[in-house]
Amino acid sequence: MMGLELTILGCHSASPRAEARPTAQLLDISGHLFLIDCGEGTQVALRQHRIKFARIKHIFISHLHGDHYFGLIGLISTLRLLGREEPLHIYGPKGLKEIITLQLRLGKSWTNFPLLFQELNDRTSVMVYEDDAITVETLPLDHRVYTNGFLFKAKPGERILNREAAEKAGISPAYYKKLKQGYNVPNEQGAQVDYQEVTNQCRVPVSYAYCSDTAYLPSLADLIKGVSVLYHESTFLNAQQDLCDRTKHSTAQQAALIAKEAQARFLILGHYSGRYADVTQFRDEALTYFDQVYLAEDGRCFNLPFGDANGLTQI
Repeated sequence: MMGLELTILGCHSASPRAEARPTAQLLDISGHLFLIDCGEGTQVALRQHRIKFARIKHIFISHLHGDHYFGLIGLISTLRLLGREEPLHIYGPKGLKEIITLQLRLGKSWTNFPLLFQELNDRTSVMVYEDDAITVETLPLDHRVYTNGFLFKAKPGERILNREAAEKAGISPAYYKKLKQGYNVPNEQGAQVDYQEVTNQCRVPVSYAYCSDTAYLPSLADLIKGVSVLYHESTFLNAQQDLCDRTKHSTAQQAALIAKEAQARFLILGHYSGRYADVTQFRDEALTYFDQVYLAEDGRCFNLPFGDANGLTQI
């Protein structure tokens, strides 16, 4: 798909419950599929959504608290049983490779496919993935252990050709591809034509910022300025804000302040503490500062077309 589709596999904090899984998300952006965090129950949730495991080629782990990665070894083991041969790329904090390979070694269950770890320890934002359509950058966060969020950005597409203007300028159709790629080309008289005069800027590509466990971090807004969709943890409500300093988590209002400062299009809240029976309170409090607020729920899907044409929809 030429847009963004986010599936919430789990969105609750700490201990899993029958109706509430810890954190895991599946992001499809411009046709690229990424698994973000992998709490317990992730592979069961993938089954429920009928996601073919073979499609998952890249997994991003934010930090080494169990509710964000305890499902990883189980998923890797299942991929081995399914006979996977294609490499699996895993991006996460330094130490993750040691944890996973120790479990595989002691269980005498080495994979039949390459496990390629890219371990992270940078304290500044770095690009960890890039291809012809997508970039992924880390978002350093403020938590009790080394933690990153991730910024997924689709690259701009080709410019849109104004065929009437190109014909009027005397440009051969043989040069139309070059024009859409942003190159000046000669017309039939040999004069150079500025590509901007006969093409229009393509629609703004979609982007997604995943900000898992973190204390309120105002500097984060600069790293995600103009993001299409922001997922930001909101473990507590205002009444329990005193717990944020000790646990290095955020409130729903603090998440909304980040979204406002970043000029995000949409905000999705998640990672709710189990102490709250009614999560709609999180949206109510966030709306104080930001008016496009959505709630993550296990199994919920969000869709944003390329160019934000119709806004964010949820299923």
